[in-house]
Amino acid sequence: MTTPATNHSGPVLDWSAGHGPVTGALSATTGAFALATTGAATGMPPGWALAVGAAGALGHTVAGLRARNAGRTLATRAASWLVGAGWTTWAITHGPLTWAALGSLATIGVGIGAATRSTNLHEEAREEEAIAAEQRQINAELSAERRTIAAEWIDRIQRVCSITVRVVGVERWETGTGYSIDAELPPGGATWSKIAAESPRLSADARLPHGCTATASPGIHQGRVIIDVTTVNVLEQERTYPSEYGPLSVYTGIPWGYRTTAEEIRAHLREQCALIVGPTGSGKTNMVHTILAGFARAEDMLTWVVDLNAGSAGLPWVLPALNGEIHAPGGGPVRPGIDWLAGTFEEAVTMLDTAIKVAKQRKMGYQDLLARHNTDLLPISPAVPQIMLVIDEGAEILASGDRDMRKLGEKILEVIRIARAMGVRTVLTALGATGSVLGNLMIRREAKVRVALTGGETEGMDLSKMFPGTRGLRVEQAPYKGAGFMATPESPAGLFKAWRIKPNQIREIIAATSDRHPRLDDISAKAAGPAYARRWDADRTAWMHDHVVEEAPGSAAGPGASRSGLNLSALRSDRPTEQSTPEDDILRQFREQIDAEFATAPDPNQAPPPASGGLNLSALRSEQDNPAQQAALAALLAAGPEGTGASAIARALADEHGTTRQTVVGWLKAWAEDGIAVRVGEGTKARYVHRRHAPHRPDED
Repeated sequence: MTTPATNHSGPVLDWSAGHGPVTGALSATTGAFALATTGAATGMPPGWALAVGAAGALGHTVAGLRARNAGRTLATRAASWLVGAGWTTWAITHGPLTWAALGSLATIGVGIGAATRSTNLHEEAREEEAIAAEQRQINAELSAERRTIAAEWIDRIQRVCSITVRVVGVERWETGTGYSIDAELPPGGATWSKIAAESPRLSADARLPHGCTATASPGIHQGRVIIDVTTVNVLEQERTYPSEYGPLSVYTGIPWGYRTTAEEIRAHLREQCALIVGPTGSGKTNMVHTILAGFARAEDMLTWVVDLNAGSAGLPWVLPALNGEIHAPGGGPVRPGIDWLAGTFEEAVTMLDTAIKVAKQRKMGYQDLLARHNTDLLPISPAVPQIMLVIDEGAEILASGDRDMRKLGEKILEVIRIARAMGVRTVLTALGATGSVLGNLMIRREAKVRVALTGGETEGMDLSKMFPGTRGLRVEQAPYKGAGFMATPESPAGLFKAWRIKPNQIREIIAATSDRHPRLDDISAKAAGPAYARRWDADRTAWMHDHVVEEAPGSAAGPGASRSGLNLSALRSDRPTEQSTPEDDILRQFREQIDAEFATAPDPNQAPPPASGGLNLSALRSEQDNPAQQAALAALLAAGPEGTGASAIARALADEHGTTRQTVVGWLKAWAEDGIAVRVGEGTKARYVHRRHAPHRPDED
């Protein structure tokens, strides 16, 4: 119930406000007049008024000294007290109700008001001057620092790039992680790209910490260059996804991570598609969850996910809601975090066919809306949401030679080709930036938002193909999981890192954004038909709850194999020999040899682990590991209590697997974090020992 507003009559007085020049003068004169009238009527000794005035003058002088007021202010306030006290003393003696007394009191009031106004203006001027002086001192210090930085970089660019620039400005980043230099190029044809190509040498010459770079980009015109210098390596830090799940829009952009400046970077996907590449272990799956989190927060986007690897990318966004494991803040049921999930080949075909129908129907059904807005781009809103197709390893589908995969790839390309204006866009992922992935002209032309997660992996990461025309990018600059390079039409390719998002945050986002998801508009829903309306039926989602789900065509079993369930042979050691590849046979023999020699624990998917301790190689059976990692772990175990280092393991694996030292360093760090290995020693004497042979520690008792 709303409380009616109270009506006030007359002026509203603020009794807590301080006195100004006018109200202060009125207060002083009326107070003096009241005191003089009362004193004359009661026969009060006149000297009392003079004593009170002297005490007031003294008190205000002491308070003004503590406040560091100007001498003019102190004198004005003391004089006001003394003049007022003198008039009161005189009026008590001769009577306050005479024209001489009243006229002199009015004159005193005007004088007090004018003097107060003058002193107030003087105090304001003093305060502004003090602030200005302080700012000038700060600017002088900053200017001195900027001049030093400018002089250093003018000399450095001349020394490294043989270009003499003139620094126009130096700006410190608010995050405190570096600064930007705005420089003017000399006449004669020098370009910013020449400085960009020397980024590694400039970074080394500046003695920047590992992970920090000096990167050049175009300035406000072709004769200017901006050099961003990072002084704090924020990429080595693991930052969780921001806990503020406020609403987003396709027009505001979706945050995908943060730059080396610690500022977030957003992907604008109204007209653009996106391509994300990253080898196993680089954090690609986490990046996909980060993207899905942003889409879930959007008020005008619906997310459809295709993942033929048992739907693993989308299941965390679906099952908590379908199983009733989480509830909305009000206690009611929640909607899944994504609008549709296809984990089987048939469901993926159905989804893509539906997307094509929706795009074509929108072209016909929204002609009036396009005419009203005088545009050829469908105005996206919560009433007409954009559909984002996230296809895990979709680039591999396009490059596959399997007949069924080619059929699926043709549908993906048709969506990309016809649906831009009608608000259907795609996000494709791939395992590497190779020619087979980037060979499709449609992908190169439409996927202008590109991400390369490296994790320090150099194999299959051709950054020149991923970011053509960009120089100075090296995989070694981003050796951390979840780190890599990102380019958008609004910002050139540069270092970035995705936030870490964990299952509990996914559940929080599902609950927090359930009531925010839009509904498919009527025109699109009519085109989608029952295929869309019944997407969450029990028979369509049964595979999500089965231990064995359908296998995608083109897998090891072949297109003609039975599709009764997904062949999880990567997690089993009892695969039929006739369905094994030579590489799988070698891998199985390797595991059997390790099991026989080191008494490893059995696969947890087959039987409970034995009570006795043993080396659990179940991690080696993960889809994110490879034979090179398994061989490296075996070499670490074989090194015994003496341990070994990354260089020795890399040399042992170089001939057979072509593994680099940097890759082995990443594995060893990850194993140390997981407790599989223990780091012993520091600096050049550091080595890694398998936990089976690690020295005994008291905290293990």
